[in-house]
Amino acid sequence: MPEGHVLHRLARELNANFRSAPVEVTSPQGRFTQASLIDGSRLTRATAHGKHLFVDFDAPHVEHVVYIHLGLIGSLRFEPAEDNWGQIRLHISNGTIAANLRGPQFCKLLTDDEVDAIIARSGFDPIVEATPPDALYAKIHRSKRSIGSLLMDQKLFAGVGNIYRAEVLFRQGIDPTVPGTLLSRAQFDAIWTDLVELMAYGVDNGRIDTVRPDHTPETMGRDPRKDDHGGEVYVYRRAGDPCYICGTPIEMKVSEGRKLYWCPGCQ
Repeated sequence: MPEGHVLHRLARELNANFRSAPVEVTSPQGRFTQASLIDGSRLTRATAHGKHLFVDFDAPHVEHVVYIHLGLIGSLRFEPAEDNWGQIRLHISNGTIAANLRGPQFCKLLTDDEVDAIIARSGFDPIVEATPPDALYAKIHRSKRSIGSLLMDQKLFAGVGNIYRAEVLFRQGIDPTVPGTLLSRAQFDAIWTDLVELMAYGVDNGRIDTVRPDHTPETMGRDPRKDDHGGEVYVYRRAGDPCYICGTPIEMKVSEGRKLYWCPGCQ
Protein backbone atom coordinates (compact mmCIF):
# COMPACT_ATOMS: atom_id res chain seq x y z
CA MET A 1 0.00 0.00 0.00
CA PRO A 2 1.42 3.43 -0.88
CA GLU A 3 2.69 5.48 2.04
CA GLY A 4 1.45 8.99 2.73
CA HIS A 5 4.00 10.89 0.69
CA VAL A 6 2.62 9.25 -2.47
CA LEU A 7 -0.85 10.73 -1.92
CA HIS A 8 0.52 14.21 -1.25
CA ARG A 9 2.61 13.97 -4.39
CA LEU A 10 -0.45 12.93 -6.40
CA ALA A 11 -2.39 15.89 -5.00
CA ARG A 12 0.45 18.20 -6.06
CA GLU A 13 0.37 16.78 -9.61
CA LEU A 14 -3.42 17.08 -9.86
CA ASN A 15 -3.25 20.73 -8.82
CA ALA A 16 -0.46 21.45 -11.28
CA ASN A 17 -2.16 19.86 -14.29
CA PHE A 18 -5.91 20.29 -13.96
CA ARG A 19 -6.85 23.55 -12.23
CA SER A 20 -6.60 25.92 -15.18
CA ALA A 21 -9.85 25.01 -17.00
CA PRO A 22 -12.89 22.71 -16.87
CA VAL A 23 -11.97 19.04 -17.22
CA GLU A 24 -13.50 15.91 -18.66
CA VAL A 25 -14.43 13.40 -15.96
CA THR A 26 -15.54 9.92 -16.99
CA SER A 27 -15.45 6.34 -15.79
CA PRO A 28 -14.42 4.15 -18.76
CA GLN A 29 -14.83 1.07 -16.59
CA GLY A 30 -18.30 2.25 -15.59
CA ARG A 31 -18.01 1.56 -11.86
CA PHE A 32 -17.75 5.22 -10.78
CA THR A 33 -21.34 6.03 -11.68
CA GLN A 34 -21.19 9.56 -10.26
CA ALA A 35 -18.63 10.77 -12.81
CA SER A 36 -21.29 12.55 -14.88
CA LEU A 37 -22.12 14.81 -11.91
CA ILE A 38 -18.72 16.52 -12.08
CA ASP A 39 -17.92 16.14 -15.79
CA GLY A 40 -17.15 19.54 -17.31
CA SER A 41 -16.57 21.24 -13.97
CA ARG A 42 -13.36 22.79 -12.70
CA LEU A 43 -10.98 21.03 -10.36
CA THR A 44 -10.54 23.58 -7.61
CA ARG A 45 -8.20 21.78 -5.23
CA ALA A 46 -6.65 18.40 -4.52
CA THR A 47 -5.46 17.63 -1.00
CA ALA A 48 -4.27 14.61 0.96
CA HIS A 49 -4.34 13.52 4.56
CA GLY A 50 -2.48 10.35 5.45
CA LYS A 51 -3.42 7.78 2.83
CA HIS A 52 -6.61 9.61 1.80
CA LEU A 53 -6.82 11.74 -1.36
CA PHE A 54 -9.55 14.36 -1.89
CA VAL A 55 -10.21 16.03 -5.26
CA ASP A 56 -12.57 19.00 -5.01
CA PHE A 57 -14.66 20.19 -7.99
CA ASP A 58 -16.83 23.28 -8.40
CA ALA A 59 -19.80 21.21 -9.58
CA PRO A 60 -23.20 22.51 -8.34
CA HIS A 61 -23.95 19.49 -6.16
CA VAL A 62 -23.76 18.80 -2.45
CA GLU A 63 -21.47 15.87 -3.21
CA HIS A 64 -18.56 17.37 -5.13
CA VAL A 65 -15.36 15.91 -3.64
CA VAL A 66 -13.94 12.75 -5.16
CA TYR A 67 -12.54 10.61 -2.35
CA ILE A 68 -9.82 8.16 -3.34
CA HIS A 69 -8.13 5.48 -1.27
CA LEU A 70 -5.73 3.42 -3.34
CA GLY A 71 -5.71 0.41 -1.02
CA LEU A 72 -3.30 -2.40 -1.78
CA ILE A 73 -3.37 -2.46 -5.59
CA GLY A 74 -4.72 0.93 -6.69
CA SER A 75 -2.77 3.37 -8.85
CA LEU A 76 -3.30 6.90 -10.14
CA ARG A 77 -1.16 7.57 -13.19
CA PHE A 78 -0.67 10.68 -15.31
CA GLU A 79 -0.76 9.62 -18.94
CA PRO A 80 -1.50 10.98 -22.43
CA ALA A 81 -5.20 11.81 -22.65
CA GLU A 82 -5.78 9.26 -25.40
CA ASP A 83 -4.39 6.32 -23.39
CA ASN A 84 -7.14 3.89 -22.50
CA TRP A 85 -5.54 0.67 -21.26
CA GLY A 86 -6.70 -1.39 -18.29
CA GLN A 87 -9.75 -0.99 -16.08
CA ILE A 88 -9.95 2.78 -15.55
CA ARG A 89 -12.28 3.64 -12.68
CA LEU A 90 -11.80 7.41 -12.98
CA HIS A 91 -10.48 9.43 -15.92
CA ILE A 92 -9.76 13.17 -15.47
CA SER A 93 -8.54 14.83 -18.65
CA ASN A 94 -7.58 18.33 -19.76
CA GLY A 95 -7.35 17.18 -23.38
CA THR A 96 -3.61 16.62 -23.23
CA ILE A 97 -2.92 14.83 -19.95
CA ALA A 98 -5.18 12.46 -18.07
CA ALA A 99 -5.17 11.24 -14.49
CA ASN A 100 -6.25 7.60 -14.74
CA LEU A 101 -7.29 5.73 -11.60
CA ARG A 102 -7.17 1.93 -11.61
CA GLY A 103 -7.98 -0.61 -8.91
CA PRO A 104 -8.65 1.66 -5.93
CA GLN A 105 -10.19 0.54 -2.69
CA PHE A 106 -12.48 3.59 -2.74
CA CYS A 107 -13.54 6.11 -5.38
CA LYS A 108 -16.72 8.00 -4.57
CA LEU A 109 -18.23 11.45 -4.25
CA LEU A 110 -18.49 12.96 -0.78
CA THR A 111 -19.80 16.13 0.83
CA ASP A 112 -17.52 18.53 2.71
CA ASP A 113 -18.89 17.19 5.99
CA GLU A 114 -18.08 13.61 5.00
CA VAL A 115 -14.53 14.66 4.10
CA ASP A 116 -14.16 16.38 7.48
CA ALA A 117 -15.36 13.21 9.22
CA ILE A 118 -12.71 11.08 7.50
CA ILE A 119 -9.97 13.51 8.48
CA ALA A 120 -11.28 13.67 12.06
CA ARG A 121 -11.05 9.88 12.33
CA SER A 122 -7.52 9.89 10.99
CA GLY A 123 -4.34 10.51 12.91
CA PHE A 124 -1.83 13.31 12.67
CA ASP A 125 -0.05 13.66 9.31
CA PRO A 126 3.69 14.53 9.46
CA ILE A 127 3.45 16.14 6.03
CA VAL A 128 0.73 18.48 7.29
CA GLU A 129 1.97 19.21 10.83
CA ALA A 130 5.62 20.04 11.37
CA THR A 131 5.37 20.48 15.14
CA PRO A 132 5.22 17.28 17.24
CA PRO A 133 1.57 17.11 18.37
CA ASP A 134 1.06 17.19 22.15
CA ALA A 135 -2.24 15.32 21.82
CA LEU A 136 -0.59 12.48 19.92
CA TYR A 137 2.17 12.06 22.50
CA ALA A 138 -0.46 11.91 25.25
CA LYS A 139 -2.15 9.00 23.43
CA ILE A 140 1.16 7.23 22.81
CA HIS A 141 2.29 7.63 26.41
CA ARG A 142 -0.93 6.04 27.71
CA SER A 143 -0.62 2.98 25.48
CA LYS A 144 1.04 -0.32 26.38
CA ARG A 145 1.27 -1.24 22.69
CA SER A 146 4.75 -1.25 21.18
CA ILE A 147 5.95 1.81 19.32
CA GLY A 148 6.38 -0.44 16.28
CA SER A 149 2.65 -1.18 16.40
CA LEU A 150 1.59 2.38 17.21
CA LEU A 151 3.46 3.83 14.24
CA MET A 152 1.36 1.71 11.89
CA ASP A 153 -1.94 2.86 13.38
CA GLN A 154 -3.50 5.27 10.87
CA LYS A 155 -5.68 6.74 13.63
CA LEU A 156 -2.44 7.95 15.25
CA PHE A 157 0.25 8.41 12.58
CA ALA A 158 -1.59 9.16 9.33
CA GLY A 159 0.36 8.13 6.24
CA VAL A 160 3.16 6.27 8.00
CA GLY A 161 3.64 2.81 6.50
CA ASN A 162 5.96 -0.12 6.93
CA ILE A 163 9.02 1.50 5.36
CA TYR A 164 8.86 4.74 7.32
CA ARG A 165 8.06 2.77 10.51
CA ALA A 166 11.17 0.62 10.24
CA GLU A 167 13.49 3.36 9.05
CA VAL A 168 12.59 6.08 11.55
CA LEU A 169 12.98 3.68 14.48
CA PHE A 170 16.39 2.63 13.20
CA ARG A 171 17.50 6.23 12.65
CA GLN A 172 16.49 7.09 16.21
CA GLY A 173 18.00 3.94 17.72
CA ILE A 174 14.71 2.83 19.25
CA ASP A 175 13.75 -0.80 19.79
CA PRO A 176 10.41 -1.36 18.01
CA THR A 177 9.14 -3.41 20.98
CA VAL A 178 9.33 -0.49 23.43
CA PRO A 179 5.81 0.17 24.78
CA GLY A 180 4.33 3.63 24.35
CA THR A 181 4.28 4.10 28.12
CA LEU A 182 8.10 3.96 28.17
CA LEU A 183 8.67 6.23 25.18
CA SER A 184 10.05 9.56 26.40
CA ARG A 185 8.85 12.90 25.11
CA ALA A 186 12.30 13.51 23.64
CA GLN A 187 12.13 10.22 21.73
CA PHE A 188 8.64 10.99 20.46
CA ASP A 189 9.68 14.45 19.31
CA ALA A 190 12.70 13.00 17.52
CA ILE A 191 10.55 10.39 15.75
CA TRP A 192 8.05 13.01 14.63
CA THR A 193 10.67 15.51 13.47
CA ASP A 194 12.43 12.77 11.51
CA LEU A 195 9.16 11.67 9.88
CA VAL A 196 8.46 15.26 8.85
CA GLU A 197 11.83 15.48 7.11
CA LEU A 198 11.78 12.03 5.51
CA MET A 199 8.20 12.25 4.24
CA ALA A 200 8.66 15.77 2.86
CA TYR A 201 11.64 14.43 0.93
CA GLY A 202 9.39 11.65 -0.37
CA VAL A 203 6.86 14.17 -1.65
CA ASP A 204 9.52 16.20 -3.43
CA ASN A 205 11.48 13.29 -4.91
CA GLY A 206 8.93 10.50 -5.33
CA ARG A 207 10.99 7.91 -3.46
CA ILE A 208 11.97 6.95 0.08
CA ASP A 209 15.63 7.57 0.90
CA THR A 210 16.53 7.30 4.58
CA VAL A 211 20.31 6.77 4.72
CA ARG A 212 22.41 9.67 5.93
CA PRO A 213 25.27 11.05 3.79
CA ASP A 214 27.85 8.82 5.51
CA HIS A 215 25.99 5.69 4.40
CA THR A 216 25.14 6.31 0.75
CA PRO A 217 26.46 3.87 -1.88
CA GLU A 218 28.92 6.50 -3.11
CA THR A 219 30.36 7.17 0.34
CA MET A 220 30.52 3.53 1.40
CA GLY A 221 31.65 2.18 -1.96
CA ARG A 222 28.77 -0.31 -2.10
CA ASP A 223 26.28 -1.19 -4.81
CA PRO A 224 23.04 0.82 -4.89
CA ARG A 225 19.99 -0.94 -3.51
CA LYS A 226 17.97 -2.92 -6.05
CA ASP A 227 14.35 -3.29 -4.97
CA ASP A 228 10.89 -2.66 -6.40
CA HIS A 229 10.33 0.03 -3.77
CA GLY A 230 13.54 1.85 -4.70
CA GLY A 231 15.43 4.22 -2.42
CA GLU A 232 18.34 3.72 -0.03
CA VAL A 233 17.29 2.36 3.36
CA TYR A 234 18.92 0.98 6.50
CA VAL A 235 16.78 -2.02 7.47
CA TYR A 236 13.62 -2.37 5.33
CA ARG A 237 13.78 -5.59 3.27
CA ARG A 238 17.39 -6.13 4.36
CA ALA A 239 16.84 -9.14 6.65
CA GLY A 240 20.10 -11.07 7.07
CA ASP A 241 22.23 -8.31 5.53
CA PRO A 242 24.85 -6.58 7.70
CA CYS A 243 23.90 -3.26 9.26
CA TYR A 244 25.68 -0.37 7.54
CA ILE A 245 26.69 1.03 10.93
CA CYS A 246 27.48 -1.89 13.28
CA GLY A 247 27.62 -4.91 10.96
CA THR A 248 25.00 -6.90 12.89
CA PRO A 249 22.64 -8.87 10.60
CA ILE A 250 19.28 -7.16 10.20
CA GLU A 251 16.41 -9.04 11.84
CA MET A 252 12.85 -9.51 10.59
CA LYS A 253 9.68 -10.87 12.16
CA VAL A 254 6.02 -10.79 11.27
CA SER A 255 4.16 -8.50 13.66
CA GLU A 256 0.40 -7.94 13.34
CA GLY A 257 0.51 -9.30 9.82
CA ARG A 258 3.32 -7.03 8.59
CA LYS A 259 7.07 -7.62 8.33
CA LEU A 260 9.01 -5.64 10.90
CA TYR A 261 12.72 -4.99 10.31
CA TRP A 262 15.30 -3.78 12.83
CA CYS A 263 18.97 -3.97 13.83
CA PRO A 264 19.57 -5.71 17.19
CA GLY A 265 22.90 -3.91 17.51
CA CYS A 266 21.76 -0.34 16.88
CA GLN A 267 18.28 -0.54 18.38
